[in-house]
Amino acid sequence: MNIAYWIVAALLAVVYLFAGGRKVAQSQEQLQPMMGWVDRVPMPYVRAIGVLEILGAAGLILPPLTGIAPWLAIAAAIGLFLIQVGGIVLHLSRGEARLIGINIVLLVAAAAAIWLGTTWL
Repeated sequence: MNIAYWIVAALLAVVYLFAGGRKVAQSQEQLQPMMGWVDRVPMPYVRAIGVLEILGAAGLILPPLTGIAPWLAIAAAIGLFLIQVGGIVLHLSRGEARLIGINIVLLVAAAAAIWLGTTWL
């Protein structure tokens, strides 16, 4: 379980550091081609989502790595799970059901991190 958690957590952390970093650092025009929904959501919310994704990525890795409050990794995975639920709802509300594949993959990976975290941490 230990190795499985680290694989899932590392993959999620890389994805969320990349996506969250883009949301925090790039303008609406730069994000538009990859994330069409940014035209519908105010940029302060987009930036907040990016910050939450970066914090979630750190929360998956740092607490178990340091041994300080490892339960925070489970909380981070739950938070990332909820971000994907919100992403799915947003895509469906925009009539973009064909775009939720990556959201579902990340949702399942976050659920796996939650389960692995509760059995291992």
